[in-house]
Amino acid sequence: MSDRQVAVISDVHGNRWALEEVLKDIRRRGVQTIVNLGDSFYGPLAPAGTAEILLPLHLPTVRGNEDRLVVEASSPSACSPTLSFVREDLTQEHLDWLVALPLTLTVPPNLWMGHGSPEHDDEYLLQVVGDDGVYHRSADAVMARTASIDQPVVLCGHDHVPRTLRLPSGVLVVNPGSVGLPAYADDAPRPHVMETGTPHARYSLLRRCDHGWRTENLAIAYDWDAAASTALEHDRPDWAGWLRSGRADS
Repeated sequence: MSDRQVAVISDVHGNRWALEEVLKDIRRRGVQTIVNLGDSFYGPLAPAGTAEILLPLHLPTVRGNEDRLVVEASSPSACSPTLSFVREDLTQEHLDWLVALPLTLTVPPNLWMGHGSPEHDDEYLLQVVGDDGVYHRSADAVMARTASIDQPVVLCGHDHVPRTLRLPSGVLVVNPGSVGLPAYADDAPRPHVMETGTPHARYSLLRRCDHGWRTENLAIAYDWDAAASTALEHDRPDWAGWLRSGRADS
């Protein structure tokens, strides 16, 4: 694994159109190392098509909360229509790949990877959902949640919003945002929305320099109308609006 440049992707959510353009951009930049922070397939888009792109790459990958949701689904009657679609679209090979994913991973050169917080795949590390909305978790609070991590770079996803934070300890925390879903509304732990404000696919590029890591958060154009049309075909107009606008109130 190269220790000079690392591309960080997360939250593809079955959006193969976005993933294809992100991978093209990574290749164009000559980056050889890519890591994946999970939630790769869940969504009303192209789960199997996304899997056919991702699996042959053999990327260091951690389990996301909705990866877990896919593999833990007990029966079709217990699934939402979208979850049933994902389960039916994926092959056993794809499901086996999800089952084998670790909750966290450490990869050279000293990068820690997790989908959410170190303890929970469904907890935001850099954001807090309060009664009055979503706000940034303080640097001290993030440092307390990552105290068990020895690596100088912490990579997290889950909230779909790009953010880079340098802690008082010197640790760099990077959330690359979402490749495949730029906005969404959720009810847990209480009703809230997450949004980037544009429909672009997001990923981060880390470059190792003489004095540490330099981070670039990138926004990549792709055919979001094709993705949104597919969401509509699968009876998810909410996803279609999120994909086209990058806003959760659309």
